[in-house]
Amino acid sequence: MLGTRNIRTFVTGFQEEDMIDRATVDRIYAAANIVEVIGDYVTLKRKGVNYQACCPFHNEKTPSFVVSPAKGVFKCFGCGKAGNAVTFVMEHEGISYPEALKIVAKRYGIEVKERELTEEEIRRNDDRESMFALNGWACDYFADYLKHSQEGVRVGMSYFRQKRGFTDATIEKFGLGYCSAEGDRMTQAALAAGYREEFLLSTGLSIRRERDNRLFDRFYDRVMFPVHNISGRIVAFGGRILGTNKHVGKYQNSPESEIYSKKRELYGLYFAKKAIQQQDYAILVEGYTDVISMHQAGVENVVSSSGTSLTTEQIRLLNRFTKNITVIYDGDAAGIHASIRGIDMILAEGMNVRIVLLPEPEDPDSFARAHSAAEVQEYIKANEVDFITFKAQLLMKESQNDPIKRASLIGDMVQSITQIPDPIQRSVYIKECARLMDIDERVLVEEVARKRVVQTGGGREAADFVRRQQLQLRREADADGHAPAEAQVDFSKGISAGSATEELERELLKYLLKYGHCNFGFKEGGKVIPMNVADVILSNLEAQELHFQNPTYQKLLDIYRRQRSELGEGAEVPAHLFINHSDPEVCNAAVDLLTWDDNYVPSKIWEQREIHVESVEEILANGVPKAVILYKSNAIKKLIEEQTKRLAAEDLTDDEETEIMSVIATLNRELVSISHKVQRTIL
Repeated sequence: MLGTRNIRTFVTGFQEEDMIDRATVDRIYAAANIVEVIGDYVTLKRKGVNYQACCPFHNEKTPSFVVSPAKGVFKCFGCGKAGNAVTFVMEHEGISYPEALKIVAKRYGIEVKERELTEEEIRRNDDRESMFALNGWACDYFADYLKHSQEGVRVGMSYFRQKRGFTDATIEKFGLGYCSAEGDRMTQAALAAGYREEFLLSTGLSIRRERDNRLFDRFYDRVMFPVHNISGRIVAFGGRILGTNKHVGKYQNSPESEIYSKKRELYGLYFAKKAIQQQDYAILVEGYTDVISMHQAGVENVVSSSGTSLTTEQIRLLNRFTKNITVIYDGDAAGIHASIRGIDMILAEGMNVRIVLLPEPEDPDSFARAHSAAEVQEYIKANEVDFITFKAQLLMKESQNDPIKRASLIGDMVQSITQIPDPIQRSVYIKECARLMDIDERVLVEEVARKRVVQTGGGREAADFVRRQQLQLRREADADGHAPAEAQVDFSKGISAGSATEELERELLKYLLKYGHCNFGFKEGGKVIPMNVADVILSNLEAQELHFQNPTYQKLLDIYRRQRSELGEGAEVPAHLFINHSDPEVCNAAVDLLTWDDNYVPSKIWEQREIHVESVEEILANGVPKAVILYKSNAIKKLIEEQTKRLAAEDLTDDEETEIMSVIATLNRELVSISHKVQRTIL
């Protein structure tokens, strides 16, 4: 049995910046009852040895969320979410792994011990906590000043209540406030409360005036909107001036700081994340008041980029909760054109985007105030369109009968389609674009392909040239009665990103984690050769020095190798070492793999009717060799692509060109051989 030291050395990969010591983590996992922990968030019902519920991460009517107390894991067979007690809290609360550990530890009365930090780490953590503490104090100060001072009630509260129609409950929920028109009132109050100048400056709450070196309030005479991060801590503020001074910007925002990066934060996400998960889509609007009014109307899956241009980091943050985004634009054409580039960014991240255009002169704020939640949701459902239809409707009005503008519009739509990583979705949108624009689909296919080749750095002409050369080589080989000389091939560079490759990596890992210690009989030449699952997979990967493209899968593979080496060949590597791993990504991937086919149980009727159901050994005998062979095949295909690109170089000598063609011929013969092996394995 492994001790704590061995587990830490060979399994956890605990990073130095993780402050909770491994012994404490082990105690937390040992104490945590997954049914109790998840039961605090959802209502679980026993079904056999497991528990079931409707998934808290997506909206469903039929329960597909399963908790296994025996394995200590959960898995949703609807949306695919999986993990252990700690990662459930992490996912549900939208917090970091150490924070989730502390929540579970607190539930079971476990004292969290943290390792000793360096002086630099202590200083940096103390500074960050001081900034968070100051922002929390400032939020309370602005809210109190709004509600209890004459100035706050007269100016700020009248704006929120009368101009925006916010209720007191909404004002309280979002922590809205007011900063006095007296230039340094908040700053002096913060200093009197014991907060230091350096943190007033680093958070951006105060600014140092050059003429007299004194501090004054950045947000003086503004209504205040606190910006919460995903875990609910206040990282920044937005302030809106209520006057008509043209020399002063309407909105003032906190500057970038140690705790705030505007490109990584979405306003309202802390309040919206649960609704986004349940409804499986997010609504994206422009400003603070748009978000607040929609929430008050009862539509809570709404976020905003806080008046800044949408960023890739913000899109990826949303991607943690849903793949579907609906963007709401008001009737301002100039504003739409300025922000339309965000559509391409959303598409490039593999997400689905739909657009809703509000009737003029409405914006999400005014529209939500004038309608009920049901009316808002009904309008969205009735009027949302895919990006192709939206761009066609928007830009065709401008192009009218101008062929140059029409060609530009088609080019714009093709550019958006090019961003989509999924080939099936690209094909669907190409057909739709061809229909809307009355253009030959083949033209669009070629144009999208050309643009994607440019993006990925390939060359169609080079590919055509290689195909012609390969055909010539085969003809020469047939005429001479022998093939060109064999070329030495390095398979270690052959695996690239792609859904097929990743699925094979996933399948190989499933066999290792669930059946690595098992044996099966492989039929070869009329004989049955006994083989071990882990031996077959690991030896083949090591022989060609193949590495998994998916970094999380590679971590799992490395952990398995180390543990198997420690325990001895043929030993079963315990599943809990993966399920309770300190890296949440490793844990979630392991749970997903270990529960891959747990929802499939052959019916007893099959046995009664004498229908053969494959045994585990039969499944392994067919599946393991086939997966290994296909994985090697993917490596060969990638190498062929690389050699193809080499042929495109203009400075190749005749000898170099001959060598490359020889390598390609060798690789193609190997592919044919693998194809035959796969057929034999299947048969």
